[in-house]
Amino acid sequence: MYGYNAYQKVTHVTQTPRTAEHRLLGNVTAALMAADRTPDDKKKLIDALLWNKKVWDNFVIEVRDNDNQLPDQLRDSLIGIGIWVTQETYRVMDSVSDVKSLIEVNTIIMEGLR
Repeated sequence: MYGYNAYQKVTHVTQTPRTAEHRLLGNVTAALMAADRTPDDKKKLIDALLWNKKVWDNFVIEVRDNDNQLPDQLRDSLIGIGIWVTQETYRVMDSVSDVKSLIEVNTIIMEGLR
């Protein structure tokens, strides 16, 4: 466990918040894509959807923080996307929509973080 903790400490020191957000979105998007490739595995889909929603819920919390330095218009846009992600998550769970739009939005945001 010591080796992992040492690695994790170095990761926190060298990784910018933007890099961490990009990596996190990449991981959750990969989970959404894997779930999309196995449509019969509903648990995998629900797990990926809830993880993605949790990531976006945290983004919204961070963006709403008074100390956040992003321009107001960008903050408002990200909050709007976060609300849409929540709504779309439930539509996918109800089989009204598919996961592709969530994957696309995450991919677009990841490109912006580069």
